[in-house]
Amino acid sequence: MHFDHDSLWIREGEYVNLDKLPTLIDPVYRSKKEYKEMLADHVAQLSKLQQVHYADNRYALLLIFQAMDAAGKDGVIKHVMSGVNPQGCQVFSFKHPTAKELNHDFLWRSNCCLPEQGHIGIFNRSYYEEVLIVRVHPEILAAQGIPDKLIQGGKVWGERYQSIVDMERHLFRNGTRIVKFFLHLSKEEQRKRFLDRIDSQSKNWKFSVADIEERKYWKQYMQAYEACLSATSTKDAPWYVVPADDKQNARLIVSHIIVNTLTDLGLSYPETSAQRLKELKNIRKRLIEESA
Repeated sequence: MHFDHDSLWIREGEYVNLDKLPTLIDPVYRSKKEYKEMLADHVAQLSKLQQVHYADNRYALLLIFQAMDAAGKDGVIKHVMSGVNPQGCQVFSFKHPTAKELNHDFLWRSNCCLPEQGHIGIFNRSYYEEVLIVRVHPEILAAQGIPDKLIQGGKVWGERYQSIVDMERHLFRNGTRIVKFFLHLSKEEQRKRFLDRIDSQSKNWKFSVADIEERKYWKQYMQAYEACLSATSTKDAPWYVVPADDKQNARLIVSHIIVNTLTDLGLSYPETSAQRLKELKNIRKRLIEESA
């Protein structure tokens, strides 16, 4: 696959204008058959890399997916991670916080779900909701029980961005590699996908009245995403803005980036010491003698 995924990477300090970033690009595949072959190849590579990652047990990998409704997060996770061993991978979806979660700081509930060394953690939505939906709907912030003096004056968002960046740098220093994907969907494509969910009985369950209500805030969400991406994309925890109007193309791009990320870690199976080799040879000898 010949694709410069760095073109989708938001550089640290770069201002993001989503109106100028494409939601649709020329596909990296030439046919549906080639798409399936390329995805299968990526999945196979990812499966092998994950096995080594699990055995190497030095790094953790955290993948974060954020997007507007119907952008294809679930589909990307399902198709790209289909070959991964469930023992070394966990997916978390963050919905409305519970009463217990609201009694902690805004990063607490996601920190409890961070991946262990040798594991891959996937956040389908994440702590970034606290500077996205909470920013678009200030009544949610008001219900979080934070002292008024800490949220007055409009500094709360900048402070939350800083808390996120500091936390991600802390994780990086301790061996967690973080890759963040914003699936960039156009409003028109969302409209088409909503209609498809309504018209296809098998997809009715995917649609709710809340989805169409949130669509009214499209402009506000785009502004919140622009501010968030601009403030929190770093070299250690980059954001990739992935054009998402073509679901298949988005899956290939995401899988390509994940494969490259794991490859760049220089993973390897643990070396077997001379003493361990001697021990294994003795055990092998005993097992051979049992069959004699």
